[in-house]
Amino acid sequence: MRKSIVLMGTLLLFIGCIEKKKSPPEMNEAVEKATDTVQKQVRKMEALAVTPDGSYFKATGTEPFWGLKILENSVELNMMEDTIYTPHAEPIKAQDSNISMYRIQTEAVELDVIIAHKECTNAMSGEKSPYTVTIAYKRTGDEETHALEGCGTYITDYRLHDIWVLEEMDGEMVSAADFNGQDVPNMEININNNRFSGFSGCNRMTGGLFYEKDVLRFTQIAGTKMACPGMDKESKFLQNLQASTQYTIANNRLTLSNGSKENLLIFKKID
Repeated sequence: MRKSIVLMGTLLLFIGCIEKKKSPPEMNEAVEKATDTVQKQVRKMEALAVTPDGSYFKATGTEPFWGLKILENSVELNMMEDTIYTPHAEPIKAQDSNISMYRIQTEAVELDVIIAHKECTNAMSGEKSPYTVTIAYKRTGDEETHALEGCGTYITDYRLHDIWVLEEMDGEMVSAADFNGQDVPNMEININNNRFSGFSGCNRMTGGLFYEKDVLRFTQIAGTKMACPGMDKESKFLQNLQASTQYTIANNRLTLSNGSKENLLIFKKID
């Protein structure tokens, strides 16, 4: 009996020592909160759905089957029996409608590609595309001009697929203090579905992307309706975002501009 009491006492003393070595509850809670904050800040981008191949526009057609790729330096027209390669040419744009025409002539072929911003439905799959494509080509020595019709889409610049944090607005650096001590505006651009979402300074925001070569517009911008003190900076940010039509990417920076004003917004890549 006496041995049992001594053994029990020793065990209780040992457990007491272990408890003293444990961190206080306040410290454990602080560590958990810090860890949770870090996990929230680490955001992973969704992987690209398609591997970039250098093309900024693609089109396909049936009867006969064909595929078109327009790259920065070349144009490729792939058909069942042959492939036509030509240098790139700057498109001729219609002033009164969103139509672009590539007119290319080499020693081997004459090629015209007309891209119209008009919804198109694939004759076999039923898949819809935002652009209707008409192609006419004639090889040197041939009398006949061949015509092809199909559907196409612009391939959004893969470099946009990232998380961006606002660094400058209208040429001036920004900080959390400009937005009531909260985070500065930031957004995640997903080119797999041409959507963006993020934080505008007080509210959450979301919207779509319209992309063509050298053209980027943020469309259908919507947000929550929270009220914060001094929302003028958020209003200006959203105004500049909606006004932007052009972009450049360099040195991990995304710069948004339009025809009348440069450096509306400059974002820094964070992941």
